[in-house]
Amino acid sequence: MPRLDETTQNEKVTAEASAAEVDGAIGGLDALDAPTSGPQRSRARRISAALLPPIGAAVLFVVVWQAVWATAWLPEHQLPSPSTVFDVFWGLVETGQVWEFLWTSVHRAVIGFVIALGIATPLGLLLARVKLVRAAIGPLVSGLQSLPSVAWVPAAVIWFGLTDTTIYMVVLLGAVPSIANGLVAGIDQIPPILPRVGKVMGAGTLANARHILLPAALPGYLAGMKQGWAFSWRSLMAAELIASSPELGDGLGQFLHNGMSLFDMPMVITGILLILIVGVGIELVVFAPLEKVTLNARGLRKS
Repeated sequence: MPRLDETTQNEKVTAEASAAEVDGAIGGLDALDAPTSGPQRSRARRISAALLPPIGAAVLFVVVWQAVWATAWLPEHQLPSPSTVFDVFWGLVETGQVWEFLWTSVHRAVIGFVIALGIATPLGLLLARVKLVRAAIGPLVSGLQSLPSVAWVPAAVIWFGLTDTTIYMVVLLGAVPSIANGLVAGIDQIPPILPRVGKVMGAGTLANARHILLPAALPGYLAGMKQGWAFSWRSLMAAELIASSPELGDGLGQFLHNGMSLFDMPMVITGILLILIVGVGIELVVFAPLEKVTLNARGLRKS
């Protein structure tokens, strides 16, 4: 009996040691999965880390531009100096025209993007969850995404004339397919158990989409929104370049078109830089913070 008790005690100790090893391994895996919380940086340092790299890149670009201009590799009417372009830009600021151009184009882009979001979200849900809809129009939506939106401008002008409707149609056709496909890609990556759990808990179709599908697919959905905004902004510039009219107002595309018509290279470069500044600004102010918050909430990126 003593020997049997000793054997039983040894087995118990071995089992406890194995359980401790398993717990330690699971704890180590949990530590790997959990987002790391390194030393918190001050707000000023975070802002500096976000702003200094693009500012440094812009300064380097201007230095290279100035150096190329100084070599006289191209004539002045083809490659003006940075100071000449800055004078044109500052003239727009002093007269207030730059704000008119920015407001006309940016508010059109924002309105068109919001409308596209309202159309693309239910469309993406249908494509992701209804097999018949996906088989019927899924290839068409993907094809529309690859079709250059500038191809729609002549048709839109014939259909709606030189009106805001033409502009918004081109913007929608550029943004909707990208947003819808991004949402579909996000939903396709959701574990199948999540929608089943929603059904078991009594969630209907709309509740399942709102509380389970959309939150779980948010990274892919956000990527689709980023691409949709980029496509809508490009579509808007193409529409303003081609469908230019006094009735449509003066946007950045119209300003760029005027520079081309006048063969005014400083004006053209100023227009290009303004379009680029808006695109970079929306990325830094809107989408980059949203992406950071989304990824941090899922432990996919360091804070």
